[in-house]
Amino acid sequence: MAAEAPHIDLNAQPGHAIRRLHQIAVGIFLQETAAHGITPVQYAALQAVHNEPGLDQRSLAGRIAQDTSTTAGVVERLQARGWLRREPDPADRRVRRLTLTEAGRALLAQVVPDMQRAQARILAPLDAAEQVQFMALLQRLVQHNNAHSRAPAEPRRRGGAAARVRQSRP
Repeated sequence: MAAEAPHIDLNAQPGHAIRRLHQIAVGIFLQETAAHGITPVQYAALQAVHNEPGLDQRSLAGRIAQDTSTTAGVVERLQARGWLRREPDPADRRVRRLTLTEAGRALLAQVVPDMQRAQARILAPLDAAEQVQFMALLQRLVQHNNAHSRAPAEPRRRGGAAARVRQSRP
């Protein structure tokens, strides 16, 4: 006879609460950015490329903690919308360097205030000190458990992609 599973309160489980918070965060982000028709992952990709112009697609996947095939689809959609450009690396034609187009830079400038409003709404139930504490604890959990992810985030290297491109040129 099989043992009966115990009664477990899902709401007391951190994984369940984190999944719910993720659903809520995505919902709030989509509400705040509805006028732009952009997803949280697309925003992350645009922001990462803005932060490191010339980033290659594999490195982008690491920066935004997405698998490379998902990132390839995101990049294709952003390029199709005219927000991102893929150009061959002069030092290695197999590598594609990513940069924002003028339209991509303009969109990002418009989206940032909406994204910031979404972040404020997510944290609004907490007072200022609790927000700082929550973010510190959340970052600790993410950093400590990063290696357990299907797509671990890769930290930004010193000097960024543009410095690597300059270093690789004769």
